[in-house]
Amino acid sequence: MKLKASQVEYIHEDLLKRGLVYEPFREEILDHVCAMLEEKLEGGEKFQDAYANVLKSFGPDHELNRIQYNTLITTHSIIKTMLATYFKTAIRNIKRRKFYTFINTAGLSIGIACTLLISLFIADELGYDRHNLNGERIYRVISHIRFGGNDTWYAVCPAPMARAISEEIPEIEKAGRFRLWGSILVKKGEENIEEYNIAWTDPEILRIFTIPLIHGNQDMALAEPNTAVISESTARKYFGEQDPLNQILTLNNDMNYKVAGVYKDFPDKSHFHFNMMLAISGLEESKNDMWLSNNFQTYFLIKQGADPKAAEKKINDLLLKYAEPQVMQFLGKTIAQLEAEDTKVEQRIQPLYDIHLRSSLIAEIEPNGDIRYVYIFSTVALFILILAVINFINLTTARSADRAREVGIRKVMGSYRKHLVFQFLAESVFICLIAVIIAILLANLIVPLFNQLAEKSISIPNGSIAFWILILAAGLVVGIMAGIYPAFFLSSFKPVSILSGKFSRGARNPLMRNFMVVLQFTISTVLIIWTLAVYNQLNYIMHFRLGYNKDQVIIVESPYILGNQVESFKNEVLKNPVIKSGTISGFLPIARSDRNNTTFWKKGDRSPENFVNMQSWTVDHDYIGTLGMKIVAGRDFSRDYPSDSSAIILNERAARLFGFENPIGQEIVVFRSSPDNSIDEMNDETLHIIGIVQDFNWESLHENIGSLSLRLGSSPGRISFRYNGSETATVIDYLDKKWDEYKASLPFEFSFLDQDFASMYSSESRTANIFSAFVILAIVIACLGLFALAAFMAEQRTKEIGVRKVMGATIGNIVLMLSGDFTKLVFLAYLISIPIAWYGIRLWLQGFAYKDIPGILLYGGAGLGAIVIAWITVSYQSFRAASTNPAEALRDE
Repeated sequence: MKLKASQVEYIHEDLLKRGLVYEPFREEILDHVCAMLEEKLEGGEKFQDAYANVLKSFGPDHELNRIQYNTLITTHSIIKTMLATYFKTAIRNIKRRKFYTFINTAGLSIGIACTLLISLFIADELGYDRHNLNGERIYRVISHIRFGGNDTWYAVCPAPMARAISEEIPEIEKAGRFRLWGSILVKKGEENIEEYNIAWTDPEILRIFTIPLIHGNQDMALAEPNTAVISESTARKYFGEQDPLNQILTLNNDMNYKVAGVYKDFPDKSHFHFNMMLAISGLEESKNDMWLSNNFQTYFLIKQGADPKAAEKKINDLLLKYAEPQVMQFLGKTIAQLEAEDTKVEQRIQPLYDIHLRSSLIAEIEPNGDIRYVYIFSTVALFILILAVINFINLTTARSADRAREVGIRKVMGSYRKHLVFQFLAESVFICLIAVIIAILLANLIVPLFNQLAEKSISIPNGSIAFWILILAAGLVVGIMAGIYPAFFLSSFKPVSILSGKFSRGARNPLMRNFMVVLQFTISTVLIIWTLAVYNQLNYIMHFRLGYNKDQVIIVESPYILGNQVESFKNEVLKNPVIKSGTISGFLPIARSDRNNTTFWKKGDRSPENFVNMQSWTVDHDYIGTLGMKIVAGRDFSRDYPSDSSAIILNERAARLFGFENPIGQEIVVFRSSPDNSIDEMNDETLHIIGIVQDFNWESLHENIGSLSLRLGSSPGRISFRYNGSETATVIDYLDKKWDEYKASLPFEFSFLDQDFASMYSSESRTANIFSAFVILAIVIACLGLFALAAFMAEQRTKEIGVRKVMGATIGNIVLMLSGDFTKLVFLAYLISIPIAWYGIRLWLQGFAYKDIPGILLYGGAGLGAIVIAWITVSYQSFRAASTNPAEALRDE
């Protein structure tokens, strides 16, 4: 039975009169009494009788109840008084030591701000593809092929793979493919716009990944040929505010595609960002049954509870089932026989969540991140936090003499050690929480610059309650970590020693102090060495002997739009004396260029051991000369030799793989390409080798130089011009005018070969810049700690300095003494840092095929830098201590 409001009010007033209500627990007591009353009223008792029985339950004369509540009152009052005292004392000490409080707070604030930004960066990197609702069940099929002298991993697999695995493997729910297609011209009115992020796509992709459609039917989109789904931003770009559904897009001036759906733009943290997806049923290549060609990005959704390893084994069983007959047809051997000859063809499956950070394969959709950088930045964040905590400990213990008398008096007045520990911990936590607030303000100010540096769109979730709970809890933990040693250290002082003037100012525990400075400078020196090593490797890459000359080469993009006037445009440009030479080819030794992997064999012997798998690039007569490559045997292509139409030039690696003693004049054979990228064993052509070009790096220096061949042919994807380097602005203006004269339907676009080369290492450059910024901040924090240590040592040796000065020591002698003792610790830290730094550098350099191992100069320079930083930091405190009047130091003797 529910009590009336008047009855509740009566109960409350009566309990107050009887002294049974303690204000902090008023609501709890009232609720408890009301609940007991309602239970008794439900049993049929009258209100007054029920209330009297409830009062009796508190005990005779309510004595027990009064004792309990008096205890509560006393405990609460004590706790309230203690907290108020701790707070007031903390505020008083902060005001009294403003300078050191400022340094303390600054060190912690910088450290926490850095750790917060690095944590957000790491969370961003680890968050890729997490928007997919079935992400944990999505896998990609990748190919491992060791054949023809090359051992390579591809992010693509055969065209029929998706259909076969979805139909024949019960663990797989559905599978779909992407086929990347470089760039496509899309007509908008009379203007052509070149779109790059385009893929031919199976309709199953829309149901494997979470790709919500704003317009259109999810089940019907991409089901019919000549249909497309486009991103929301692409729809606005071409149709404005019009309804995009069923609108027609004209591609490459001759293909009409109907818009069957519009999807939300992909999140930033996705490993692909297509602006347009075309129905793959309209692509002839997608229908071929060739299991020996790898061009399709293939994904599948595994069923709930299915074993991925079992699915992987069955995928390889399918490969054996369908590929082996084709292998027998073309090579005359079984796959088992080929594997016995060190040939390997296998499929692996890769979890979706591993693609961004753990995949750097040939034919990735987009450049991925690197899990090593997550580990590196996690280590840096931990180091920075450790430095900030050490800095706090050093500063607190360095001023121990200032608190010694306070500790002595409070102990004499009856304070227990645990109360003093709580007092010092409370001060530590209070300062740390202030530092957390300042750190968040700093992080909010820095995050735009950080995003620009990292090319990210990270934001600090200031509006999230969970974020504030987490960050304040972290601040509490850091405050306790930073304050626990000083708290026990300061509370351990003996009042008799303090008040009799015999306090030794911390000399009892030099081991801990020395350990902290060694740890601090070990971390700092490791970070300095790592930073120098990163820039050393990047400098090595940028000036590495590439095998071609990347400087003073301008690249005109998309000349194919000129049709049969491409050659005419090139010849017209070459009339300018500033332009030295030019070449038409989409195959260039930089990223985002054309690539074509093909298998060749010696004429007359198509046995597998004579196969060489290599890149086959289509170039013109001027390619080698324009790019500054070097012919080491034979000759270049020449217009004086019509037979060069069937000639081929190999790089040195390819020539070695064929095993010719004298490759010039030898003949090799290759299958001709068919429109659907299948192989026709009856359609091959013989090529004669006319030259050997010096090996050059056509991929990033993360990879070894592969085998490669050059052939004459049409590849109008780009035109490269070598020019006089002092005339860059003139050349750009001249090319722009010539482009306009040819009335191209695309705007003039260009790039520079050296810049395109550098862009292949943009990830490393960004990482180096971010790393350097955090290292500088880490060194600043370390220097604050050193400053504290110098103060600590000066305080500890005040009387010694006074005695030495009385005995005739100069300021210079004393500065050298103080700094010399400190230098020993720094040198020890340097020795410890060398193996740690060496191991970290070795792990990082494993990702580069060409690397510059740091030598003794780099390690020596880092050590010298650490010592110089230490000397500069401690010089002020050393000089200040050495300049003190000895009479003040010896006054109490």
